[in-house]
Amino acid sequence: MQLAVRANGRRAHLLVSTVLGKHIPTDPRLVRAAGLSLGHRVGTALGPQDRRLVVLGFAETATGLGQSVAAALDADLYLHSTRRRPRRPDAIAFSEEHAAAPDHVFTARDPGALTQADVLVLVDDELSSGRTALNAIEALLCAGAASARRYVVACLVDVRPEDQVQAFYRRAAALGVGVDVVSLCRGELRLPADVLARAARFQRSIAPAADLPAAPAFGRTASVERLAVNWPTGLPEGGRNGFTRADRTRLEATLPKVAAEVLEAVCGSAGTRPPHRVLVLGTEELMYVPMRIAEQLAGTAALRSAQVSFSSTTRSPALVVDAPDYPLRSALTFQAPDTASLGTCSDIPARRWVYNVHCPDTAARGGDTSWDVIVLVVDPEADTQLLETGGLVNSLRPQAGRVIVVVVGSPAGAGPLRGPEFGSYPAQDVGWLLSDLGNHPLEASVEAREAEIQAGRRHYSQWLPVEYQPDPDYLHVFQTALDRTADEVALAVGVVTERILSERGQDVVLASMARAGTPVGVLMRRWARFAHGLDLPHYSMSIVRDHGIDPVALSYLARRHSPSNVVFVDGWTGKGAIARELATALTVPDAHGMTWAGCGFVPELAVVADPGHCVRTFGTRVDLLIPSACLNSTVSGLVSRTVLRPDLTGRHAYHGAKFYRDLADQDLSARFLDVVTASFPAVRDQVARLWPQVSADAREPTWVGWASVLKIAREHGIEDVNLVKPGIGETTRVLLRRRPWKVLVRPGHEAELEHIRLLVARRGVQLEVVADLAFACVGLIRPAAVTQPREP
Repeated sequence: MQLAVRANGRRAHLLVSTVLGKHIPTDPRLVRAAGLSLGHRVGTALGPQDRRLVVLGFAETATGLGQSVAAALDADLYLHSTRRRPRRPDAIAFSEEHAAAPDHVFTARDPGALTQADVLVLVDDELSSGRTALNAIEALLCAGAASARRYVVACLVDVRPEDQVQAFYRRAAALGVGVDVVSLCRGELRLPADVLARAARFQRSIAPAADLPAAPAFGRTASVERLAVNWPTGLPEGGRNGFTRADRTRLEATLPKVAAEVLEAVCGSAGTRPPHRVLVLGTEELMYVPMRIAEQLAGTAALRSAQVSFSSTTRSPALVVDAPDYPLRSALTFQAPDTASLGTCSDIPARRWVYNVHCPDTAARGGDTSWDVIVLVVDPEADTQLLETGGLVNSLRPQAGRVIVVVVGSPAGAGPLRGPEFGSYPAQDVGWLLSDLGNHPLEASVEAREAEIQAGRRHYSQWLPVEYQPDPDYLHVFQTALDRTADEVALAVGVVTERILSERGQDVVLASMARAGTPVGVLMRRWARFAHGLDLPHYSMSIVRDHGIDPVALSYLARRHSPSNVVFVDGWTGKGAIARELATALTVPDAHGMTWAGCGFVPELAVVADPGHCVRTFGTRVDLLIPSACLNSTVSGLVSRTVLRPDLTGRHAYHGAKFYRDLADQDLSARFLDVVTASFPAVRDQVARLWPQVSADAREPTWVGWASVLKIAREHGIEDVNLVKPGIGETTRVLLRRRPWKVLVRPGHEAELEHIRLLVARRGVQLEVVADLAFACVGLIRPAAVTQPREP
């Protein structure tokens, strides 16, 4: 350990380990050996016993160390704390009081795994007082997430003075737990009472400028390469959400293959001179996998004579002094690349550092301090535009001949599903931000679902209706409706797309609400290409009434695109339930006071038809028949309605859906799109005249649809407004998926409602003509329970 000066005002000193690989580039074999040695020492202290053992590491410095300890102990579970703020109510928060970023959370995929631990081992790099470990234990106890019979705190070095040792055990006793401390070495660190003031004066005298001194450049700019390694699906890249014994087995089988891919990239083509100096750089909490990759590289014959080192970026600002006896000789500072990951919209501090990439001692001896190759290892959440645009990659380029960016990990939500593997749309038309639940039996009869939903035993999103199979008569009605309304739909698609492009610019990203919004999103994308030659990104994601929009999908969009460019798209509105659900999901703060709107997402919905007057961006406010409403998956890319089942997808996965491959011979998705797209040239001039005509004031929502729904509910004795389904689209869906009691129709819409009348007749549903109806039709579900109407 060496002593440096912090720059955070909470604690003056920073213990810099020479075996951790955090602040000083270090031989990765030494880093791993230190972690394994600590783990073996903990194992000796525990002795042989049957136990369920859980190891907890502390972000960020001890994440790799903790995972090495867990490997040495063959722990049942490894979990490290994180400073990435997930939107989860079961996150367990605690504080590291002296740190620049003091807030930590534990977010286990399976929170119950902690409560089942017989032994809980908490790992940190050093113990100055032990408060952080006890804060974590107290938080776990308060959350009911810890009931271990034994607690162990393990560290590389224990430098607590005797008074801190006694205070540590007194607090542990007050918490009602016994805690053993195991370390590789023991020392004592005594600091004067005015150490913070002294450190501040020293820092002002050495580095009065606001920015830390940076490592020098070498008059060259490294090439940047990206390496897509073959990472197994579902294998975590670290312990942020838990790393099990089975994960560890998979990782050990994976590492040699990944290292071989990295080695091939590092050494280049045959005949190329092997590099002499290689730095593998981890990123903040991601330390273990980069260290293990570096260890594998260091043991290869191709790099036997090379210097292979491992280090990591950090959140910790510290004083840099170019003096031979001081451990932090140079620093690079850069923008944090992962500030939007997992819903985090802002981060303190937003800057990150990497120390000692440049080594002044080597320069003093006349050596080249640059690296032949720097291998930068990141996880998908950190693989953002900020990584390269003015970020870490640009900071590293003057320090190396080559920079290779390696992305490891495949967290749920790492990328969209695309056709033909999922859905029948061409891959370029839409990326599905969904989990494939094709292997799960989720269908139930309309009668069974209706009874469960109204009894409150199950939410509608937990399982699926049996897919409606249309007969030739109904298909004829669909085809007739499609041919008759194609120009109207094309006109509305063109108007809403032009309004979006005018107001939001040509860099928009379409995010349609699966599944009714998906064909609409595809049509809007096609209009943008037809009218402007634009190739807009289009994703389809899930939103569920009462549960909000899929946060994993939002996280993906925030990583890949500017949130302010994302436009949320749906087919139509009725009473505005989805528009309200979207606005609530994006604007209500989480436990940390963060909102998705604060990230830049605009909490507004754009639709083709807005008969309910619920949104300000629409193509028409006529209750227009969009023929895709007449069918289910066979007009929506053969994809089911979305399903919210964390027990099937995992807690950090996209919402689920099914791909009905067996219905391919009945698929009309392409025909619907092609017929409407063929009408684009015929309506182009009309679109150009219509889209600017409606003033901003006239486009503001008036919620007349909601008022109409409340009136209908009162007149029919329905207290749960969710049982009133207004508009052609919603009435069609309720006839296909639910068991309606009555359908109200407005006279004068015989052609648009031909399919409605056909379904009504077949299902034996009462049809009632209502002259002053605000919509062309409204479907009513007979209430089985009484609830109160909800205001928007």
